[in-house]
Amino acid sequence: MIDWKKEVKSWGIMLAVFAFLYFTGLITPIMGGVQSLLLATGIKKPKITLVDKSNTQFDYQGAFLDLKGNRVMLEEYRGKTVFINLWATWCPPCRAEMPHIESLYKKVNEQENLEFLMIALDKEFEKSKDFIDKKGFTFPVVHASYGLNNALQSQSIPTTLVVDPKGEIVFYQEGMSNFDTEEFRNFLISQK
Repeated sequence: MIDWKKEVKSWGIMLAVFAFLYFTGLITPIMGGVQSLLLATGIKKPKITLVDKSNTQFDYQGAFLDLKGNRVMLEEYRGKTVFINLWATWCPPCRAEMPHIESLYKKVNEQENLEFLMIALDKEFEKSKDFIDKKGFTFPVVHASYGLNNALQSQSIPTTLVVDPKGEIVFYQEGMSNFDTEEFRNFLISQK
């Protein structure tokens, strides 16, 4: 026989904990941390197969603001391999994969003609800046202050794409991944 008082009490405690985490804003970093641990296990890896936007030309029209408030034109990346990630601070999967992207960036950022472009989608860029500062991330971050062109539109975030020097999208993925794998590093560096 079910003891309803215990059941109600158990559910009440769970709901109270969830409500506390939600209303204090702690749910996002906690979920991001849990998902980051999942990525660190190697269970979730990028699939280096073309999806959705495969073999399509990248649209270099567009502008962003960098962390110092300078305008960054997409056109500046033409002729280079570009790792692009769309993210926001309110997105736990985005937060989960960022330490792995930072690790990847540190391992390959010396490669010639390889650029990273982490595009923040928060309404307020200050939130993005604060998050990046607190975490100590060093990869280049810009804000979608002027919107996104069609090549960067996606159904969800995080979304990651790699554009080769010929301007072709050679990798496209919606959802989080641990991009700091030997296979993905080799794939990225081999785009010439």
